[in-house]
Amino acid sequence: MEEKTVNKTNSNSYTFIFAIVMVIVVGVVLAFAATSLQPRQYENMRQEKMQNILATVGVETDRAGAEALFNENIKEQIVLDNTGKVKEGVNAFDVDLAKELKRSPEEQNFPLYIAEVEGDTYYIVPLRGAGLWNAIFGYIALKDDVNTVKGVVFDHLGETPGLGAEITQEWFRERFTDEKIFNDNGELIGVSVVKGGSTSKDDNKVDAISGATITGDGVSDMISERLRHYLPYFKSKTDIKVANN
Repeated sequence: MEEKTVNKTNSNSYTFIFAIVMVIVVGVVLAFAATSLQPRQYENMRQEKMQNILATVGVETDRAGAEALFNENIKEQIVLDNTGKVKEGVNAFDVDLAKELKRSPEEQNFPLYIAEVEGDTYYIVPLRGAGLWNAIFGYIALKDDVNTVKGVVFDHLGETPGLGAEITQEWFRERFTDEKIFNDNGELIGVSVVKGGSTSKDDNKVDAISGATITGDGVSDMISERLRHYLPYFKSKTDIKVANN
């Protein structure tokens, strides 16, 4: 009687064991890669954050040169409480607004960057709010009158390409330059993104992105909401000409 030979490599157990081994190997490789790359990823994030802060005051740089220019142009980094007082022992650069916004305003940290560029002083406020699909965020720089916008930078986590995602584009950001955050009555209202907004720099409005109403409303809301927390600090600075509110 002829004996049948069983090929072990075709058995179910061999396939199962091979799959387990491959999963373990791939998992170990990916974990090692993630751990190895983590310091570099963190450094890239730091440099990109510096680039964005500098961009609001017109200082453009690549990642490699970001830290040197940041240290040269950012003269102070402070953290405020909700009453405008400077908090000690808190690093402004390390404040995570995503976490801060989950706390009450009385408990939040409010980072502020003070820049000096070619003899002019600027106050840079980090922003964060809600867009259509996810968070939107960025920075707004005010001139030394704490009323006129020097520049802005916006980014997002999931806005629609060609619509809400256009907030990152330079042509949209340029609309905010020289806009005012106080109205004629001295009330802090920020800058509103509205459909059909004029080109006037005194109406606290910029033209919206067509088809991105909710994202535009999110930009408007986060600017006014974030800036309002800094008003006590600005008022406390006797050398700053802040409007009555």
